[in-house]
Amino acid sequence: MGWIEFIVAFAVFFASHMLPVRPHIRERIERVTGTRGFSIIYSVLSLAVLAWLIGAAGRAPYIEIWPWAAWEVHVTHAAMLTACMILGLSLGRPNPFSFGGGSQPFDPVHPGLVRWMRHPVLVAMTLWAGAHLLVNGALAHVILFGLFCGFSVIGQGAIDRRKQREMGPDWRTLNSARRSQSSARTAFGRNELVLRLLAGLLLFALLLVVHPLFFGVSALALTLF
Repeated sequence: MGWIEFIVAFAVFFASHMLPVRPHIRERIERVTGTRGFSIIYSVLSLAVLAWLIGAAGRAPYIEIWPWAAWEVHVTHAAMLTACMILGLSLGRPNPFSFGGGSQPFDPVHPGLVRWMRHPVLVAMTLWAGAHLLVNGALAHVILFGLFCGFSVIGQGAIDRRKQREMGPDWRTLNSARRSQSSARTAFGRNELVLRLLAGLLLFALLLVVHPLFFGVSALALTLF
């Protein structure tokens, strides 16, 4: 049953991400739920299916590709903390180059993290997948996190190409402007910066707490080895 569940969970994961966002399907759902309702339902569904998929990978037959080592846990924690801080500093911020940005106009003079990365959410996903790929050397986890890591890297190029078509010459103009800034510190007021850093830390702490609840393994306990 282990491999069957893993394959089914993968199929459901991709279907749950591809079908609801198709224009004609999304329009029908939004007539009932509204745009905000659709976003909430889609987010909850995505997280639930992702949790199932990761759990299914853990229940798949264990075939070791590389052995576990204690130092990998510390690298994973550092990468996850970095990913959480990236999300804390980028979500809701204006970003015409990718998704996850706010609705306010983008100011290339105050680009925030976009100064260094056009796709903060995908960079965070790459860190998440790469860190978990390192610390999980079983075949099912290698397939799972390897695919996520690959998709998040390839996706950045795909979004760049799509945005260049949509924005035309504006894409190159904004891209050159945001890269020319010597600092991103002025993107936030002091209070907002502190709140966003705290949000990143709280997200990291929350993930540590819920990890054993959803996946049966304590991320904190592993550091004791």
